[in-house]
Amino acid sequence: MAKKFPIKPANPGRICWGCDRYCSADALQCGNGSVATPHPAELFGDDWQDWGLDARPAAAVDDPAAEGGDP
Repeated sequence: MAKKFPIKPANPGRICWGCDRYCSADALQCGNGSVATPHPAELFGDDWQDWGLDARPAAAVDDPAAEGGDP
């Protein structure tokens, strides 16, 4: 079973995020390469979940149906 992926880890630079082992960045065990895989927050910023394929669509301000009113 895969481990739950942390959304906002305290020190993402200390861990390799390339597989479910979450090895220390200086002791890679999976053969993922010679460099640790960075956490998405390190690559894309703290709002990395707000965009991309899995992002939730934001409700339009002018759309009354989004607020629960009559169309």
